[in-house]
Amino acid sequence: MGETPGSLAREHSGLSDLIYEVATTDAHAHVFSVLEGRDWERRTAGEFATEVTALAKGLVAAGVAEGDRVLLVADSHHDWVRFAFAVWSVRAVLVPLPRTASAERVQHVVRETRPAAAVVEGERQYRTAVGLQRELPDLGRVWRYEEGLPVVAGLGTYMDASAVRFRRDEVVADDPAVVLYPMSTVSRRTRGVVLSHGALLTAAADLVDRMWPRLSELAPGRASAVLDLPMSELPGLASLVACVVGRVRVGLVAPGRLRRELDRFRPTVLVCRPHLFERVHGSERATAHSTDWDSVGTFNAAMDAAVSFDQSPKKGAWRRLSRSMYDWSFSKIRDMLGGRVHLAVCWGGGLTDRLDSYFSGVGVPVMQVFGVPETAGVFVANAPGERVAGSVGQAMPGREVWVSREGELFVRGGAVFLGYWADGEGSRSAFREGWLATGVLAEEDAEGFVRVRGRVRPQASVAEVPGRFVPRANVLDVVAEPETEVAPGVVATASLPVVEAPTRELEVAPAVGSGGSRGESSGTGEFAAVGDGSRDADVVAGFEARLRSHPLISQVLVIVEGRPFASALVTLVRDQLEYWRLVNGRPLSMAPEEIAGDRDLLREVQGLVYEANRSVPRHLAVRSFHVLAEEFTVQSGLVRPSGELRREAVLRAFSEEIDGLYRVRRE
Repeated sequence: MGETPGSLAREHSGLSDLIYEVATTDAHAHVFSVLEGRDWERRTAGEFATEVTALAKGLVAAGVAEGDRVLLVADSHHDWVRFAFAVWSVRAVLVPLPRTASAERVQHVVRETRPAAAVVEGERQYRTAVGLQRELPDLGRVWRYEEGLPVVAGLGTYMDASAVRFRRDEVVADDPAVVLYPMSTVSRRTRGVVLSHGALLTAAADLVDRMWPRLSELAPGRASAVLDLPMSELPGLASLVACVVGRVRVGLVAPGRLRRELDRFRPTVLVCRPHLFERVHGSERATAHSTDWDSVGTFNAAMDAAVSFDQSPKKGAWRRLSRSMYDWSFSKIRDMLGGRVHLAVCWGGGLTDRLDSYFSGVGVPVMQVFGVPETAGVFVANAPGERVAGSVGQAMPGREVWVSREGELFVRGGAVFLGYWADGEGSRSAFREGWLATGVLAEEDAEGFVRVRGRVRPQASVAEVPGRFVPRANVLDVVAEPETEVAPGVVATASLPVVEAPTRELEVAPAVGSGGSRGESSGTGEFAAVGDGSRDADVVAGFEARLRSHPLISQVLVIVEGRPFASALVTLVRDQLEYWRLVNGRPLSMAPEEIAGDRDLLREVQGLVYEANRSVPRHLAVRSFHVLAEEFTVQSGLVRPSGELRREAVLRAFSEEIDGLYRVRRE
């Protein structure tokens, strides 16, 4: 392969060396694009390095020492990148959180990492951080994001840049660079993953090398990518570092804005999640269906031609001719992605074989890749000329993967994390006999291509067992698929089939249980019992507790008394709701009430209720539920100071929604 940008990056000790090296060798090279109003403005390596140095001097002047943690709570944009590289330049450690992080999450991260300084976007998050300064004297400075970066730069105005250079020269590959607290739909509170400079550089360099056969076909300066992946999550952070390593000019947009910016940015490298392809395909299919049957037939024939072309090992003249007949249709798909995509890197798996082949056959080569925070980036990836549609590819060079008999994916070799922050035992439990447990369900074929099927845990860790280790599976997160979908036209409401419980059906009159808030035991409620009413109360309380154990669910109230069947009110955790919107590609402007009524989210809650119904008698199985975007609070009079729901108050406040559940069922 010869010398590649990846091989050059492995020679660096720290992440900040990437930008200073380019600024020294080619100061006029365009490394970033910044969205100014409606236009994208390019930034040279020299300009970017100057901006980073100014912020780095300010951090030194503010008293940030080597090894200090610096909290950054903000959306992903160019200022995020400038500040991150400034933190790395002074040998400090970045602790990033999204702007949507809840006050509870900010408190947890600040108390655990004890940062020396913080830049915070969002009034609620800013007040939370300031309020912790009295409790944590280490937290010396808290700046509002909106005005903080100019203030930080101003502190170092009269400081010589050599102060930054000395810090940067001291950085070694094993220095921690980031403490990443990944969001999860499996657990509300995750551990901080400590990633070193060397691990992030190595993982990025490996990814660039794997994609290099395709990247190298682009002329110097033509490689460009626009990202809407959150920088506080591994896909965003790893993609950013890989783009800088590969000399790919980067532009950042807020999550959910990627499609609308593709036409203006016109990237040659597309970095995204599967839902972008699903939406583009769905949009074109909907257009065909809204026209006439001939359009539908043509669309289906074009899709078959693209899939067949991609999956054919030999692309002879006849196949090329068959494909060319539909190029007018394929050009519309390429234009929807900006019209210039030469390589598409799709994070996380989840793109079906057919859609994977369709876009590659259209002329947008898709390479699905996968990584977890503990691996500092991608550890399995497809490659140009070596890909299997629907898979996330083979292990990267220097790594091995293994799927246990329980279906969990393990990896060893290459770049891995330094450990979990302040959790030595948890760090050790992530490994068994040198293998890192990823917490991911997967399959591996005979050629070593991996397909990701879901998660068994939010993070790496395996059970302690004697002898040969056996990974522990959390069956709570492996949700059975409901038999019916959410009823069309019903907002934030779903009706469910009743599943026969494995226990004996009890002869009792309908009853009602009182749902408590997360972490509190539910009240017993008032049961008009013919049989064992207290046992019904326990069953309902257990049902509610099972639902509340899921990170999306905050509170649950099951309604039975005086009703023909059981139903439930469900509230959602606000920051988890925002995270769900982000990872599922919903618009940033989407209100919480709209998210709570989203069919895909309802289907997810439906699966949880469906699974919980398996453990209750038939007469207590919940058949309908209503999802509320806002949680019940003490201030609203719906929750007692102890955390227990005020059942009667909730029933009165939401009587209309409850009555609607039974109207939906009858209709």
